[in-house]
Amino acid sequence: PYKRAPMLFSDLSRTLMLFNDPQRPLQIIYAGKAHPRDGDGKELLRQIIEFTHQPPFHGKIIFLENYDMNVARHLVAGCDVWLNTPRRPLEASGTSGQKIAINGGLHCSILDGWWLEAYNGKNGWALGSKTDDSITLEEADRKEAESLYDVLGNEVIPLFYRRDRNGIPRKWIERMRNAMHSIVPVYNTHRMVSEYAKKYYFHR
Repeated sequence: PYKRAPMLFSDLSRTLMLFNDPQRPLQIIYAGKAHPRDGDGKELLRQIIEFTHQPPFHGKIIFLENYDMNVARHLVAGCDVWLNTPRRPLEASGTSGQKIAINGGLHCSILDGWWLEAYNGKNGWALGSKTDDSITLEEADRKEAESLYDVLGNEVIPLFYRRDRNGIPRKWIERMRNAMHSIVPVYNTHRMVSEYAKKYYFHR
C-alpha cells in the first residue's frame, strides 16, 4: 500500500483531462502482485482493475496479471516513463527505476530513496518536495497527488509530444541521455557490491 498505486485517480476530473486529450493520448500500464495476506494491497489492485473497466479508460489503463521477472523485463524495455509514488520515507533502493534508465526510459518519482540522491532536474521528474515532517500523511498524499497531475500534465506529456519537423522529440532524447549519463554509471549493482566490499568487508 505504501506505493499508493491509485494516486492517479484521487481527482477524477483531472484524471479524465489527462486521458481524454485526443492530440496527446496517454496509456498507463499497472503490474504487480500483493502478498496473499496483504488485504490492503489486494484492495488497491482491485480498485485499479475496476478503473480499467470504466468506458473513459478502456485501452488507456491496463493491468497486467501474473507479474514476474519476464513481465518486468518487457516493461522496463518498452515503457517511456516509470512512475513511482511511494509514501516517504518508505522507498528503498529503487532498482526498477534504475533499470529503466539503462533501457532509455525516464523516471518520475517522489523524492525519496535513491531518487532523492539521483535526481538532478534534467534526468527525469520529481513529484512533491523533500521531506516535510510538519504535515500529516493525508496532507502529504493530497500535495503529492496535485504534484503528480501538474508534472504529468505540464511537463511529461507536453515534452513527449514536442517534436521537430521530422517528428523527433529532441528535448525528450536529451533528457534520456542525461538520465543514462547520470544514473547508469553510479546506480548499479557493480558499484554497490564494490562499495560494500571496500567499506565494510575489506576495511582495515
